[in-house]
Amino acid sequence: MIDMNFKYLEIIKEIDRQKPFEPEICIVLGSGLGDFADKVETVKSISTSSLPDYPKSTVQGHNGFLHFSTYSGKKLLVLQGRIHFYEGYDISQCVLPVHIAYRAGCRKILLTNAAGAVNPVFKPGSLMLNSFFNGSIIENKLARLLGITTLEQKNSFLDVPSKDINDKIKKAALEEKIQLKEGLYWMTMGPSYETASEIKMYRKFGADAVGMSTIPEAYYAANLGMKLGSISCITNYAAGLSDQALSHSEVIDTAERVKHHFERLVKKTIEFI
Repeated sequence: MIDMNFKYLEIIKEIDRQKPFEPEICIVLGSGLGDFADKVETVKSISTSSLPDYPKSTVQGHNGFLHFSTYSGKKLLVLQGRIHFYEGYDISQCVLPVHIAYRAGCRKILLTNAAGAVNPVFKPGSLMLNSFFNGSIIENKLARLLGITTLEQKNSFLDVPSKDINDKIKKAALEEKIQLKEGLYWMTMGPSYETASEIKMYRKFGADAVGMSTIPEAYYAANLGMKLGSISCITNYAAGLSDQALSHSEVIDTAERVKHHFERLVKKTIEFI
């Protein structure tokens, strides 16, 4: 078990020194979705490179900033730049943004990501509400980080996302007339994309979309008692569902194409939560 408060004490102290207010809601922006940070009123931006020992994001579409912003009377912490396990970081580093958000004052969090369609009826450009997660590949690492030793504790920290937050995301989609898919998000370790055989297996286990992030943050947030919701932008077909070769550039291009729908959905969700 790692004492996160001790390990990241200097980062938290520096953020406390600079933050202009105590935020209510944290929004973590996935690959290609970072433009959302420019669509709300920014009060203060902190470059993660200025924070002591903050892990550097090496992935295209993940700028390293913490934005203290406002929208519709709500105080936000917008995290632009995710830390992925496949970049070589340990699990305590991957969940650092959530730890920062919690220590800054956030008790609600919206996690977004880019994901590949495992369900063949989900097309690139779709938005999917993550109703369920499967992060079995990472659960033991998270359990050790959190000091979880009993089955009861484990079942509790896997009980995500929050139904009330997801209900508000559905309500926001209805009000904005945005078609919102719903399904199970499956996490893999990366950095390579999955094989067609792996995708067939994930589908048999109920997966609708697959990605390489989000679940460590979701489980950690749930363990802290934060209420959370999660939205995936379906940016490509997973391996075996299309003849097109998988590439990160396709992820970025598709996210760019649907960013206006994404922006409207997230803004309306903020109003409701």
